[in-house]
This record gives sequence, C-alpha cells and structure tokens, in this order.
Amino acid sequence: MKRKVLIVFCLALLPMIGRAQLLWQISGNGALDKSYLFATNRLTDITFLDTVPNLFKAYSRSNKVITEFAMQDYEAIAALRTAALLPDSVRLMNVFTEDEYRSIDEALRLTLGMGLSQLGRMKPQYLTEMYRTELLKMWADYKEERSSEHFFESVASQQGRPIYGLDDIGEAMYMMFDREPFHWQCTELKKVVEYPEREVRQEKVLRDLYKQGRLLDIAYQVSGPDNQTTISFSDYKVYCARNTTWVKRLAPYLKEGKTFICLNAIYLGGEEGLIAQLQAAGYRVKPLNKPQKTSP
Repeated sequence: MKRKVLIVFCLALLPMIGRAQLLWQISGNGALDKSYLFATNRLTDITFLDTVPNLFKAYSRSNKVITEFAMQDYEAIAALRTAALLPDSVRLMNVFTEDEYRSIDEALRLTLGMGLSQLGRMKPQYLTEMYRTELLKMWADYKEERSSEHFFESVASQQGRPIYGLDDIGEAMYMMFDREPFHWQCTELKKVVEYPEREVRQEKVLRDLYKQGRLLDIAYQVSGPDNQTTISFSDYKVYCARNTTWVKRLAPYLKEGKTFICLNAIYLGGEEGLIAQLQAAGYRVKPLNKPQKTSP
C-alpha cells in the first residue's frame, strides 16, 4: 500500500519537476554572483511563465538580460531586412520549374496575401520562415503579441535594463538568411509548401515537450532522423557549433554575475547543447526545480 502511495506521489511531482528544468542557475568558475538561464518557446503563451517556479525571482535578482540577438536595435533590424534580399542577378523564376514556381506562388498568396511577384526578391530561407509563421498562426494558435519568447527582453527594455545579444549583426543575418546553401534553401521552400502539416505538427510537439521541461527530448526531436521539417539535423549542428562561441562570449557576463539569459529551448539540451557546454567549461549549472525559501 505504501509503495502505491509513493508511486502516485512521484507521478504527481513529475510535471512540476519537468517545468522547473526550464530555469537554470549558473555559478562557479570564478563567478562573483549567480546568473540564470531560461529556456523559451515562441508558441507558449505568456501566462505559462507564472507556472515556472522561481522565474520572476531570478529575473528580479538580475541586472542585465542576454538574448540571441538584441532586437531593440532598430538600425540592426533595418540591416536584417536588407540582408533578406537576393542579389540582383538571382531570380527565383529561374531556379524553380514552372509548376514549382506556380505552387509556391499560390501558397504564399493564400497565406501571406502576397505572391512571388511581390516577394520574389527575398531569399528562400526568409520566405520559408514567413510562411511557417503564418501556418503557426492559422493552425497552432500562435499569437505573436502573446508569445512568451521575448517577454523578458521587452520588460527589460521598458525598465531601461541593459540587453545584450550573443550574436552580432553579421552573425544574425547569417543565421536567419544564409545558414543553409542557396540550393538547399530552395529545396526547403518547396518542402514547406508541399508538406505544411509537418511543420505545424513538429512545432506543436516541441511546445508540448517544452511545457514539460524536456530539453533533452527537444534536442532529439529536432536532430533525430525522423525529423523531416525545415529545421532539422543540419540546423541543429549549426546551433551546437554556435554554442561553443556563445560560452566564450558569456564568460564576462557570468564572471560578473546577476545575468539573466533567455534563449530558445532548441539550443539548450543535448550533449552539445549550451547547458552541457557551460558545464564542460567549468560552470555549475543546476535546475531551480523547487520553490526556494525566502529569508526571514
């Protein structure tokens, strides 16, 4: 009887433990104070943040925010838009067959309200992401204004708290528009138009895993052989290679401490994820999986 009660009690704790693995405390390796790492997911509503133990306490103990790319830099955003353009010598109508071009044009018109006559100068990777985003709005209840992904970045901006990006403008442009060779970008644009349901299904699975705090499973879901979406193994390997650079760039912020880092959950889990690489660099990284006692 006691064993059954214990099993039921442990099962009841699983959701809480899983969720807590979205927030990590970083210390050691010469750090003067603690820092925090929080995993994000763009499909997750901001109300979910209230369910993560210690999250707002960790943010309040921090004096700066680190993210992938500081989107408050409006000059950088303008530069990104320019970087999304194809060279004048490249035309998508010369890359795709007539049937492929017509199919892509029709799909973009139905979802974005614009076809290749208006968008044909944009890089395929940019078109793929625009199309994916609209699919998520239609089929996965994605509301950009309700997304928790950039919540702390927005709050920090309103508070006048410093926000730093781990990627500079050139690296951000590369990740958004050029991390895949041009021919592969074209292949993926065709694929997302032909199999849109794959993209939505994958994002829903990642959202469910995220809400359970299963960062390792998120890494496997993206990098595994069964993933046939436009964000798959090759993208994951690029993310992992970038993590090595990010650990070095985080060093001065972590040395000072009181740093709040918020990054997409895809980057954090797995043997080559950011958490594992921080640990390999000598940091103590542990999940804040229990409500902490307040000082008397």
